[in-house]
Amino acid sequence: MKIAEAIKQMGGSGLLLAGFAVFGGLALALTHGATAEKIREQERATLIGRLNEIVPAERYDNQPLQDVIQLRNAEVFGTDDPVTVYRARRDGKPVAAMLTTVAPDGYNGAIRLLVGVNFDGRLAGVRVVNHRETPGLGDKIELSRSNWVRRFTGLWLGNPPENRWKVRKDGGDFDQFAGATITPRAVVAAVKRTLAYAVSHRDELFAPAATTTATAPAN
Repeated sequence: MKIAEAIKQMGGSGLLLAGFAVFGGLALALTHGATAEKIREQERATLIGRLNEIVPAERYDNQPLQDVIQLRNAEVFGTDDPVTVYRARRDGKPVAAMLTTVAPDGYNGAIRLLVGVNFDGRLAGVRVVNHRETPGLGDKIELSRSNWVRRFTGLWLGNPPENRWKVRKDGGDFDQFAGATITPRAVVAAVKRTLAYAVSHRDELFAPAATTTATAPAN
């Protein structure tokens, strides 16, 4: 009799533990779902903020995060992965394209950039998305560290001339940093490549969203 009661009690405890486990699992899943959604919203807000630093919101009336294409060209964009292009339009007319590109040859590795190109071929702006450059030296490519990256705004391939899209140490027009030439050299080269691509592929880059193909020509 005592054995039967013990088994019954054990069974009840097992069911109780199972109930707690199910409840805990459901609570964890719900919490994870809510947290994941909040993270996605924060990432979206951060991205919109970066885009609007380059192309102010009053310049466009579409949704750049929805008007996107993916491009593949490792030689231009510095990565084998597809890069995302966000397009800004106003009244259906192209305003600017913002390309996520990479300077693969930074001092400490890849430097990820957001390069904005206006429809007229001028740079709308450049921002550094992430990097691992040396604090106090190479990190001056960050807007929070210096205004160096603002130098690109308004430039085009003829200003400066194409052969002067280099740091001053290499005979170009762009300042390098004291003790850190490799970092700005890599960024200038990546911006020039991206700008040249955007200008030569303008029709494909700004094609209406409904007819744009997933991948632009590689040459």
